[in-house]
Amino acid sequence: MKQGIAMGKAHLLALAMLALLPPAQAQRLIDSDGYVPADPSTFHKIPGYSPYAGRRYPERPLFGDEHAHSGWSADAGMSGTTLGPEDAVRFARGDEVVSNSGQPVRLSRPLDWFALTDHSDGMGTIALLQAGEPEMMADPTLKRWHDMMAKGGDETGKAMSELIAAQSNKKLPPLLMDPKFAKSTWEKNTAIMEKYNEPGRFTTFIAYEWTSNAGGGNNLHRNVIYRDNKDKADQVLPLTTFSSEDPASLWKWMADWERKTGGHLLAIPHNGNLSNGRMFELQTFDGKPLTKEYAEQRARFEPLFEVIQFKGQSESHPSMSPNDEFSVGYEIWDRGNLNLVPKKPGMIQHEYLREALKNGLKLEQDLGANPFKYGMAAGTDTHTGLTTAEEDNFFGKFISSEPRAERWSEAALKFGDRVVKGWELTAAGYTAVWAIENTRESIWDAMKRRETYATSGTRLWLRFFGGYDYVPKDLQTRSPAIVGYAKGVPMGGDLAQPPAGKKPTFLIAAAKDPYGGNLDRIQVIKGWLDKSGATHEKVFDVVWSNPEKRKRDRNGKVPLVGNTVDLATATWTNTIGTPELAVVWTDPEFDPTRPAFYYARVLEIPTPRWTAYDAVRFKLKMTPEVPMTTQERGWSSPIWYTPH
Repeated sequence: MKQGIAMGKAHLLALAMLALLPPAQAQRLIDSDGYVPADPSTFHKIPGYSPYAGRRYPERPLFGDEHAHSGWSADAGMSGTTLGPEDAVRFARGDEVVSNSGQPVRLSRPLDWFALTDHSDGMGTIALLQAGEPEMMADPTLKRWHDMMAKGGDETGKAMSELIAAQSNKKLPPLLMDPKFAKSTWEKNTAIMEKYNEPGRFTTFIAYEWTSNAGGGNNLHRNVIYRDNKDKADQVLPLTTFSSEDPASLWKWMADWERKTGGHLLAIPHNGNLSNGRMFELQTFDGKPLTKEYAEQRARFEPLFEVIQFKGQSESHPSMSPNDEFSVGYEIWDRGNLNLVPKKPGMIQHEYLREALKNGLKLEQDLGANPFKYGMAAGTDTHTGLTTAEEDNFFGKFISSEPRAERWSEAALKFGDRVVKGWELTAAGYTAVWAIENTRESIWDAMKRRETYATSGTRLWLRFFGGYDYVPKDLQTRSPAIVGYAKGVPMGGDLAQPPAGKKPTFLIAAAKDPYGGNLDRIQVIKGWLDKSGATHEKVFDVVWSNPEKRKRDRNGKVPLVGNTVDLATATWTNTIGTPELAVVWTDPEFDPTRPAFYYARVLEIPTPRWTAYDAVRFKLKMTPEVPMTTQERGWSSPIWYTPH
């Protein structure tokens, strides 16, 4: 049954902000490592008039970028990026900076937190290469790259492509990995992160990107995020891929690091659409059968997955989700891997998260643990130091794709004769975290328990709770999120076993980004395992704008919301859609004997894509294949059900 309403702004704002956790519910959020979001004793209401006194719960989502690079990343520096870590952090916190191409740039609003994830392979050494460090100039490959960078233009791009190919094939000159350079660079990096970390206002994470390309551009990169400070981070250098590209070697390194320092780490896999089928393959890196130990290690260290970034989305693919009209044509990169080696049949099914979530249900039955129990994250993967996921403020991936009239038609990425055009870049994305405080510890803990959602760059608000006792009246209270926590679990959680005769109910609410488009609809995506072991999925429209006129057709399909975009001016009007949506929805097809997962997806009305803004600003006429509008969206972390 669908019970949905479009709520008043103040009413839903209260829902989004008020998230009081009773003591019993707080215990449900204890993760496998024993973290509790706050002292449960503080959740009891303090006597007195004010209902907000003594509150200790997530008040609002904190938006950040978990994946960004400065000129200290070898490929970024070689492509011409001059902005360093300090520039990147200042920009993320809201400062105006001058871009690599000499243009002033600033975010519309500061981010709440930021993780700079420069590549550990060769981190910082590119600056030494550019400066002509004598020891490096004795190496013929490095000398040649230095000379190509000095020439600029296409030669810089060729040098970057050679470096990426060399790293993918484990043929980097050893000097780029020399610990004497790495140690100095890492300690400078961690010092900058400490300098700009302001608990309560703006959080910087110590982080790096581990850059496995599985021997040929099959992207298995992971962003490693530290919960702790410089004193622990400096004790061990970041892991490189010089010895191994097997993700299991990273998890072992993380476990060893935690034992040595007493600190805590998590890793967020890079979006999977350039892995040529290796991100979610149903075997180990070296082709052996999966084991329970493997599944447990992966789940322990990788609670989140990057569902969208500049190189497209990895939620779903139309070949696997043909009945999902909103995955068709939405920011799809499906031609090859990082080196643009073409895909072969069967690869795509092991690159997209929805399919992995379904396979995870089966693996849990077979192994006793789920290696693909991922919550949602998003980042930009910018290589300019500029975390610009806003359509009207998009500064591209490399310096060559910073704003200029030609960027839409020129090569954004070029590997030999294979070219990705500039217009194919996606202005995305951000991770929203329901954390109690804006601190490293609180945000990291929320990531660990998967109380996060990903967005395409919009800053819409999204709540998603699951239980068995939600009723429509819960949406009408002053603070229904209190009911959300009290009666069930938030996004990222696990449903308890159902009381006799009951089906799961979900309390879902979303509010528009104040700077963005109105909301079109909320959907619930369900995946499940049948009795024969086959996986299935279904997309439910659970609430949408203007339901009086937008009736389901005979096939149960909700009509499109419409489109108010004026391409001549790159503007739109919020005369369609609605600012807020909320619903209590019950799964009508629930089978208590079968495992399942559920996640919410929120769609905005169509708005101009970055290409439309460029067309107006530079007075361009682009070719017909270039998309000019987009539907910004958000994806909640799933809620899982496992029968016992």
